[in-house]
Amino acid sequence: MQSLAQEIKSFSKTNLRKQCTRVTTLSGRRIIETWKGSSVHVVEDTVQTETTFGYVQDTSWDLQVGAVKPHLLLGSQDAAHDFGTMRKFKVTHILNVAYGVENAFPDLFIYKTLSILDQPDTDIISYLQECTQFIEQAKAERGVVLVHCNSGVSRCAAVVIGYLMSREGQAFDDALALVKSARPASCPNPGFLDQLKSYKPQANTHINGH
Repeated sequence: MQSLAQEIKSFSKTNLRKQCTRVTTLSGRRIIETWKGSSVHVVEDTVQTETTFGYVQDTSWDLQVGAVKPHLLLGSQDAAHDFGTMRKFKVTHILNVAYGVENAFPDLFIYKTLSILDQPDTDIISYLQECTQFIEQAKAERGVVLVHCNSGVSRCAAVVIGYLMSREGQAFDDALALVKSARPASCPNPGFLDQLKSYKPQANTHINGH
């Protein structure tokens, strides 16, 4: 019987069996790591299984549109880029408050574009007058306006809340509740919420013309 010292002395890495490990990255890419001794060989896993575990990348479009008023909708850039959704909701005007998102159908809808950063220190109140005027224009023309940002969560929700406060005379809490009821994913960032809570619309503000 060999002693432990003799076993260690006679040990060779070439006697090790290969060990394969399948790894799924955060992006959904799958690779195979094959270890032999202290070296590793990495190849792409081309075998697709029906069931995967762990991280699942969601590539589906968010076409959920929230109807706040008969003339006022909010949603994501996905909805604004889906012609079928626009036709379904009879959209005529699109208020794009996303950053870096092109207007998909410039010849088919009336657009207004304001590139707003979704940052807590962005002065969202400074954009409300222009946004409100455009929404009122759509209403006056008996149209339907979709307000959208990138994900349809923060900027468009903040704009619609501001509109409800200034044009519908709603208190902040009521406006927020209505927006979240129309689109549950709505969640303006903390900076926007603080600004809207302190927002005091001018009671005598009036829009002349379009």
